Amino acid sequence: MKILRLRIKSHDEWQTCLTEGGTSGAIFVPTTEPLTAGDDVVVEIASPGLPNKVLIRGAVDAWRPALPRLRVRAGATVRFADAESHKREFVSEALAGQRPDAPRRRHDRFPVTVNVRYRIGQNPETHESTLCEISAGGGMLTTDRPLPMGQDVIVEIAPPGSVAPMTIQS
Repeated sequence: MKILRLRIKSHDEWQTCLTEGGTSGAIFVPTTEPLTAGDDVVVEIASPGLPNKVLIRGAVDAWRPALPRLRVRAGATVRFADAESHKREFVSEALAGQRPDAPRRRHDRFPVTVNVRYRIGQNPETHESTLCEISAGGGMLTTDRPLPMGQDVIVEIAPPGSVAPMTIQS
C-alpha cells in the first residue's frame, strides 16, 4: 500500500481537489508516481487548518501523467473507502473553520484493519471487533455498541505468526 501525500493550504484548495476528483467520494492527488486503477493507497492530508495529519484509505480510480504545455498536473483520482467518510467530512469541516476546537493529538494515527477481541473490565465475556487506527498513544476500535465510560477495556490482538494473543489494557 502506497502513501500519497497531499498538502492543502486552504479550504478552497481542498474543494478544488475534490472537484478535480470528479465523482462524489473521490479526490485528485497530485503525484508523479505512476499508479494503476485499483491500487490501494493511503492519502496523508496535511494543512495548517488541521490539528494533525489525517490519513484516509482509498483506491486509485485513475492516474494521469503531466502535460506541461497544457498546464495539467500529474496525479491520481482516489476514491475514499466508504468507512473513511467521517474523516473526509472532518477535513472539510476543519478547513472550513467549523471545527476550531478540534484537539491536537500527540501521536499520528495510522489506518490498519486488524480483527481483535475485547472485554470490559473483569468481565470474561469477549466481543469481536476491528482495530481500524493505531498510534503510539492509542487506537480506535469499531464496535457494534457504545463502550461504557470509565471502565477498562482489554483488547486481545494476535500478531501474525503468534500462538497466543497479546493483551492490551487501556
